Amino acid sequence: MKSSLILLFMICGGVIATPPEDPIRCSSKNTDCTITNTYGVFPDRSICHAGEVMYPNTEEELISAVASASKNKRKVKAATRFSHSIPKLVCPDGENGLLISTKNLNKILKIDKEARTMTVQSGVSLREIISKGAEAGLALPYTPYWWGLTIGGLMGTGAHGSTLWGKGSAVHEYVVELRIVTPAGPEDGYAKVRNLDESHQQHLNAARVSLGVLGVISQVTLKLEPLFKRSLTYLTKDDSDLGDELVTFGRKHEFADVTWYPSQQKAVYRIDDRVSINKSGNGLYDFFPFRPTLSAALTVVRATEELQEATRDANGKCVGAKLITATLSGIGYGLSNNDDKGIFLGYPIVGFSNRMQASGTCLDSLNDGLITACPWDSRIKGEFFHQTAFSIPLSAVKNFIEDVQKLVELEPKSLCGLETANGILMRYVTASSAYLGKSEDAVDFDITYYRSKDPLAPRLFQDILEEIEQIGLFKYGGLPHWGKNRNLAFLGAIKKYHNADKFLKVKEEYDPQGLFSSLWTDQMLGLQEGVTILKDGCAMEGMCICSQDSHCAPKKGYFCRPGRIYKEARVCTRDVKKTKEADDVKDEL
Repeated sequence: MKSSLILLFMICGGVIATPPEDPIRCSSKNTDCTITNTYGVFPDRSICHAGEVMYPNTEEELISAVASASKNKRKVKAATRFSHSIPKLVCPDGENGLLISTKNLNKILKIDKEARTMTVQSGVSLREIISKGAEAGLALPYTPYWWGLTIGGLMGTGAHGSTLWGKGSAVHEYVVELRIVTPAGPEDGYAKVRNLDESHQQHLNAARVSLGVLGVISQVTLKLEPLFKRSLTYLTKDDSDLGDELVTFGRKHEFADVTWYPSQQKAVYRIDDRVSINKSGNGLYDFFPFRPTLSAALTVVRATEELQEATRDANGKCVGAKLITATLSGIGYGLSNNDDKGIFLGYPIVGFSNRMQASGTCLDSLNDGLITACPWDSRIKGEFFHQTAFSIPLSAVKNFIEDVQKLVELEPKSLCGLETANGILMRYVTASSAYLGKSEDAVDFDITYYRSKDPLAPRLFQDILEEIEQIGLFKYGGLPHWGKNRNLAFLGAIKKYHNADKFLKVKEEYDPQGLFSSLWTDQMLGLQEGVTILKDGCAMEGMCICSQDSHCAPKKGYFCRPGRIYKEARVCTRDVKKTKEADDVKDEL
């Protein structure tokens, strides 16, 4: 019921939307500030404070801001317009820190049609890069599917699309030059502008994925190619041979990805390839979950989710999952065949790449007072979720898929909750030149699932979800997405990167005082302990891997137990019998 409701409202909701608010709030002009992400909360639910925020408009103003922080030995972090990273990469240590927002560094500086390059300031959005490139007859071929990211932000976390072709799907692979402002000594005026190109390979490889700890990127030059057309068809199959198919499918189709519905035992294959520029079609991809949605509908959906969790209504989740996947399939997931009429008439959808590669119309800046919004806008009672994302080498993908299928055999309804969030998205990534990029060709698994407003509240089939998370990250050595995940995903993560020492060497050179570092980034990079936190209930939201019952919710019937098929896993498992025994003892006393 909830799934059909939300789709009905999304279809009828129009294109007006209240844009997300600035993630930075200050009590007195630009001082005494807090910062969050677009979801309104970090994984540990902490509130990040800063003493001041600056909004430079030019590189000169950016240099001045960095110099001020450097001279005063003040902790500093770059912040983006939309702040889509889930971990608290943007938090400076302490309440005196400085935030430098790239919100106003949003200009296209140069497009060179002959050289096929585009130079932009770091706060320019992916949407702007795609659209302005197309106007010049150029394309950035591979991008994330969500266009509400800035070039500086997506480079910081290694954001990517999906391909095994060419240089791969990560945007940073197409950066041929960048300018970054770093701290410096008094002899350099306390700030230094470093211009990096492919002749500075070691420094460029560090700066391409930097977690924001090297400085503030001022501008980026991207290598583009001539605008092209593509043809897209979604094909639904059963998942019996998914393990084998997934390994080979990405080699067959340039923009391939696969969406998996494990409890329904189905997979949707994206057959997406370049076609002749003369092939007819002006298709558009306006992905439905990224469209503006009526806030009232989102409230109903969230209330239904909370009720299903509270009553352990697995059947309700499964019915909802089938409704939403069937409806999305029936309307082509937001694809339309021609022009902007929004009508899906069947496959294939042929259109120019700029109209097919990314979307996010809920960001459109017409303000309707939160009648409609992005579904995850924290100002309304909408989506609230965990997101686990990791990439597994192609050589291990089949085994991972089979492990998940074994868990589904044991608990057939356990992953219906994932399917109400449109399943597990599997994208292809290639070995990267960036020191903190992917180390080999892999499949990236994006898993989105329910999060309670109560950090100590158990989730339905929590143990299955935790076991999948630990299988991917630890049994198969998955690399966590730097901009997503719960804390436990980063446990020992830096040891999986063969060039981590080279990155840390550049970090020490650029920022020896660690002004752009924080306790959290030091923990992610293995420079300090504490990426996980051991306390009562810490495993309920991925703050730790449980090692004793108190890390779960024993009073609510959840105890720390081994995984069902991956015995090395430690997960919070519901044990009704043990809870009843404890209650009986209490009654006797």
